[in-house]
Amino acid sequence: MKDDKQLKTKEYSNDEVTIVWKPELCYHSENCVNNLPQVFDTEKRPWINAGGADSDDIIETVRKCPSGALTYYMNDTGKPLDMDQNKPKESRDVEVLPNGPLIIEGDLQLKMPDGEIVKRSRKTALCRCGASSSKPFCDGSHVKIDFEG
Repeated sequence: MKDDKQLKTKEYSNDEVTIVWKPELCYHSENCVNNLPQVFDTEKRPWINAGGADSDDIIETVRKCPSGALTYYMNDTGKPLDMDQNKPKESRDVEVLPNGPLIIEGDLQLKMPDGEIVKRSRKTALCRCGASSSKPFCDGSHVKIDFEG
């Protein structure tokens, strides 16, 4: 497994914001496509049109990405808007998605069975169904096997 910083990254920009996509983290929940189809359209190439909506709507949708595959930064500062500035750094929020993975928010360091250390930031999706081909990470297999839990 690769650290977040070693993953393949694609960027799509408008005048204000750049959308960053890390395809290897995406487990295709389609939240982005359903929330903002004029920006995120899997039928088009490129599939992200950063000029398709205003920056505030893009930021709101990207922040809802459950896998952390989508992030963003402001073009003028190179940094995301910090809406979580009051959250303690050591805090971890864990969300159990119905019929889906565990979503862990925040910096994370996992020690793999072979001793390898994998670092993740922002959000990490961990498999609950057991069918993922990239365990312990979710790859969306729960949808294919109709996982309930």
